[in-house]
Amino acid sequence: MAAVFFKRSTDGLAIVDPIERRQYELATSAVRPTSVERSNFLFPIESAVSVRTDGITLPSVVSVHVRDGSGVVIDRAEHHADERFPAGEYILEVSAPIKLYLRVESPLRISADAEGMAIEFGGEHEVLVGARSHHERPAATVQTPADPEAMMKTISTFGSALKTTSPERSYPTLRGHPPTVKLGDSVDLAGLEPPETGVTIEIPPEYDSIYAVAPLAYYLGATIEPGSEPLLRTDRGFEQSLAGPQGFEQTVARTLKQAFFMDCLTRTEGWTPMDLHERRLLEDELEFDFPALYEQPLAAQLETYLSIPYRTIAEHVPAWKLTATVTATADSIEHLPFVVSDLAVVRSARTREVSVPNVRSAALDTFLRDDTRSTGTQPGGENTYVKPLRSDSLEQTWIGEGTPLGASKASLAAYRNRLERTPAEGDIEITVVCNDAAMDDERVVEASYGERADLPFDVTVAHDLTTDELADVLAARTDFLHYIGHVDDEGFACADGRLDARQLDSVGVDAFLLNACQSYRQGMALIEAGAIGGIVTISDILNSEGVKMGRALACLLDAGFPLGPALEIARGESIVGGQYLVVGDGGFAIADAAGGTPTLCEIERTGDGFRIDQITYPTRERGLGSLFIPATSGDRDCYLSSGRVRRLNLSAHELWAFLTLEAMPVKIDGQLHWSDRLDFGVLQGPE
Repeated sequence: MAAVFFKRSTDGLAIVDPIERRQYELATSAVRPTSVERSNFLFPIESAVSVRTDGITLPSVVSVHVRDGSGVVIDRAEHHADERFPAGEYILEVSAPIKLYLRVESPLRISADAEGMAIEFGGEHEVLVGARSHHERPAATVQTPADPEAMMKTISTFGSALKTTSPERSYPTLRGHPPTVKLGDSVDLAGLEPPETGVTIEIPPEYDSIYAVAPLAYYLGATIEPGSEPLLRTDRGFEQSLAGPQGFEQTVARTLKQAFFMDCLTRTEGWTPMDLHERRLLEDELEFDFPALYEQPLAAQLETYLSIPYRTIAEHVPAWKLTATVTATADSIEHLPFVVSDLAVVRSARTREVSVPNVRSAALDTFLRDDTRSTGTQPGGENTYVKPLRSDSLEQTWIGEGTPLGASKASLAAYRNRLERTPAEGDIEITVVCNDAAMDDERVVEASYGERADLPFDVTVAHDLTTDELADVLAARTDFLHYIGHVDDEGFACADGRLDARQLDSVGVDAFLLNACQSYRQGMALIEAGAIGGIVTISDILNSEGVKMGRALACLLDAGFPLGPALEIARGESIVGGQYLVVGDGGFAIADAAGGTPTLCEIERTGDGFRIDQITYPTRERGLGSLFIPATSGDRDCYLSSGRVRRLNLSAHELWAFLTLEAMPVKIDGQLHWSDRLDFGVLQGPE
């Protein structure tokens, strides 16, 4: 079946992505959708229908590019738009959570306020609606032995997943998922080859060097070859050392970020022209001929990009989504396609052992410093704690043995479980289980899920389950399990004993929050049994502090934040925030953000008003290279999403109007609040 399908809804037409569990509704009258051929569209789609209507209303404000019948962009509409176009043939590219294209021959009017958009056709006309899922799957599995030179050939196939070698590959939807990798006795590349970009990376045949260049090789469509010194070269005679003064791994990371960022600037001359904020700031200083640069081959573009010092662009490069610390062992290569798909910075694990009196001290950084390893017995049966070196990425993950502090615990089983996820129709299923009457205060979290009218949630609540009843809950298909209760070495505490998840053959839970003491081992068992990701604890927690974390995490997950960013934000709400850990796939999200991209606002009082920093977090659907389009009127710029994208200085009246645009998390004096539940007195500060 196609990943995306259409169905009639109460208000009109619903577009459903059953694999990613997304639904987007178009309000329109007299809808009788009829399937049509995908060839009616110039752009890749998965399903298409025809409807007759005089207009369509979108449930949110998104970017709409207006193209003529040949696909050329003639205008763009977003917040507070009121654009009119004469009778003609148009293709509307709608950047909703599910990518949409509308094809119509009619006059057009596109208008928007702070809450939604309306597209009017000047009377009833036939409108073709095409849809494409953001879901990506690897094209194949390649095999390699543990020999480093064989691994170079294997990773060189990653670039085959790129859907284009033009600067548009900086859009996340045009970077396909690299092939998965399996360790074996021989090389089998499944017929995959890198694209002909003319770029080669030479490195010593060592695991740590090979893993570090994997994301760069993927993004450049480069071939990796053995060499005595790390070097990037092109078929045009250009060469640049990758052993810069900052060190090999840092130089590789900067090269990746520089190539990616400059592609984001250059692509504004291509398929989707726009006024990109970052290009406008840098254009005069760079003095590049962007129209000519866009037409050049990748190798020539790269040479131009790297002709400028990194410091020229450093403050404008988006915050990187992920840094993956990888142990330099042969089996780590099987994890690489998944972190490379996120365009992660990859670095090798270098740790030293220290003595740590207890886990709580370690998690709170009392004893552990960056890049350290501690010995001792811990939950999960692992014999070490590790604390990777801090990074400037929004998220960190650890690939290797040991329990990480300050980073998520990656799991190959979790990544594979995500790929094996099967389509499921219906509402987003949330299951809340409270198996401890003493934690009644946390039962209020059930109200935090499904509050949004724009998403189809089905929340089920259960209390005081027996072992058999909890086993049935874990076996049933559900998108998210929020468990409240007690966990120890023997398993989940139930009304009649303990349920040990390690004894379960499979579970139907996609993701989970085990808000209980020392739930790490049981969480890892759920991952091994079929779950994709979750949040667990690595030590004992106080009930009152667990309640704070549970409430914050429930609200953030409901708002569309993935597991990793949700935990990073929530940690500041409790003194035990450091005891919580993401296991499995930290990029998993149970819902879309209402505005498309999860956004946090940090508010600081100034002498005559307020300073607001808007911080966006990449998701699997809106990864690095996505655009952030502000909701405030008068701002026609597009910003590159990820990290601190925009700073505003507003009066009290302007701030209040801004906070009513959409429900979003805001931090004031370091404390988390929600814009739609905010008491204005909080903004006034202490008397």
